Amino acid sequence: MCTAATYRTEDHYFGRNLDYDFSYGEEVVITPRKHRLVFRNAPALDEHNAIIGMALVMDGTPLYFEGINEKGVGMAGLNFVHNACYSDTLSDDKTNIAQFEFIPYILALAGSADEAIDIIRHTNVTSVPFSDKLPSAELHYLIADRDKAYTVELMKDGVHIYDNPVGCLTNNPPFDKQLFALNNYRRLTPKDVSATFGLPLDQYSRGMGGIGLPGDLSSQSRFVRVSYVKLNSLSGKGEAESVSQFFHILGSVDQQRGCCEVKPGEFEITLYTTCYNTDKGIMYYTTYDNHQISAVNMHYENLDGSELIRYRVARGEHINYQN
Repeated sequence: MCTAATYRTEDHYFGRNLDYDFSYGEEVVITPRKHRLVFRNAPALDEHNAIIGMALVMDGTPLYFEGINEKGVGMAGLNFVHNACYSDTLSDDKTNIAQFEFIPYILALAGSADEAIDIIRHTNVTSVPFSDKLPSAELHYLIADRDKAYTVELMKDGVHIYDNPVGCLTNNPPFDKQLFALNNYRRLTPKDVSATFGLPLDQYSRGMGGIGLPGDLSSQSRFVRVSYVKLNSLSGKGEAESVSQFFHILGSVDQQRGCCEVKPGEFEITLYTTCYNTDKGIMYYTTYDNHQISAVNMHYENLDGSELIRYRVARGEHINYQN
C-alpha cells in the first residue's frame, strides 16, 4: 500500500509514502544525462534528462519506485494489484517498454507532464519481467509537474489517463472510483460547524467539522484523508516550512508497525517517505526508523556524467538529547 501527493507553495513538491512489509534495499539514485539507458525491446538512450529518485539497482539497472527529472516532472508507481495489465505482445507502431523500464523511460524524455502523457500514448508497456525473481509489478502511476497532475492506469481494456485535480493517489480501486468517493465527504470542513440536528447541541471540541474523515489504513480511506489534508494545508513561506508541511501531509496516512498485518507476525509499515522539490531538483526523505530529514540535491553532482550516482539511505533514529 502506498500514497503519493503533490503540493505547491512558492515551489512545487512531489513525493510518496512507500508502504510494505519489507525493504528491497532501495537507495537514492541519480541517473546522469549520459548514463546509457538500455531497454529490452527499444533503442537505447545515450543522452537524456537527468533523474533522481529512490531505486533498487540490479545489474547496473536502476529500478525506480519514483523520481523526478531535471525538467521538473515527477512520476511514482503505486500498487494496483489485480487491475494492472500489460501487453504480452510487441507493437509495430509504438515504442515497446517493459513495465520495469517505464518510469526511467518517461522521466528520461519528458519535459512536462503533458509531454509525459503524449509519450505514453505512443508507448506499449509490456509484461517482460526484469528477471525470474522480479516479475512485473502491478502498478498505476501519478505523473505531475508544477502545473498539471495525471493518473495513468494500464488495464485489460486499455490505457486510462485521468486529469488528477487533487494531485493525490493511493492503490485500489481505480482512480475514477477513488475520485468519485470524495462526494461522500463533501460536507467536511476545517471550520466550526453549526448543529443541524434540531436540538441545541454543544460543540464540545475543536475540529468537529472533520467528523467523518476516515482514519483507517485502507487505500480508499487513505485517498480521502490525504486529499482532504492536502487541499486544506497551509504553509508559510520558504523551503523549510514547505518541506515540513509536505511531510505532515503524507504523515497523515503513514502506517505504523503492528496495525496492518499481512502475514502472522509480519506488518506493513511506511518504509520511507520522499519529498521532491521539482523546481530545484532536491530530494528529501525520511525512513520508518529515521525521522530526521535527509536531502540530496541533484545539481550538486555532475549531471553530464555517465555513471550512476548512488547514496545509501540513512537509517536509524537520530535523537537530539538536550541535557
